[in-house]
Amino acid sequence: MARLAGQIDLAKSEAILDAAAAVFGERGLAASMEEIARRASVSKQTIYNHYGSKPELIRALVARRVSEITAPLMEPSAAERPEEALTAFGRFMIAAVENPRGLSMLRMAVESAADQPDVARAFFEAGPATSRRRLADFLRMETQAGRLAIDDPELAAEFFASMVIGSRQLGNLLGARRDLSEAQIEAIALEATRRFLRAYAA
Repeated sequence: MARLAGQIDLAKSEAILDAAAAVFGERGLAASMEEIARRASVSKQTIYNHYGSKPELIRALVARRVSEITAPLMEPSAAERPEEALTAFGRFMIAAVENPRGLSMLRMAVESAADQPDVARAFFEAGPATSRRRLADFLRMETQAGRLAIDDPELAAEFFASMVIGSRQLGNLLGARRDLSEAQIEAIALEATRRFLRAYAA
């Protein structure tokens, strides 16, 4: 059965993002659009047609990952299950900072900050800034529903993220990586969530 045009565009976009994640992870900002195009089996012009520039490609790549991380907060029933939603979100956050490819992308953004600030800015805005904003929106909604009592959702979102990630992200960036089991990740996310919910109980 033939695919519709929209399906073809989506398939191409996913192929480009998958290829970009792999190539950026291997080569950093030195990665060429030609290599990404080759890996994705598309033309370089197709990449520019979809994304316009390397910073916008990075923005789209990071935005896709953030959508995966924040998905538990976006589900229709999440508001009625804050502990479950926040634990799942925390679990995804930890997995993200433990992921070698994600760390490569973060290193790339840090290294680009001085001489390619547009790339670093795109990474930050699509990544950490967006994930914290979505968490703050969730916490604001929980407060309005009377399930939590939070005066400053943005600050509370930063607190929760810090509780979950702790020093792991920095340690991993510096090469002091310690692999966590799924059970350890779950335990950290759940403990952080329960302490957070007690601190902000209505």
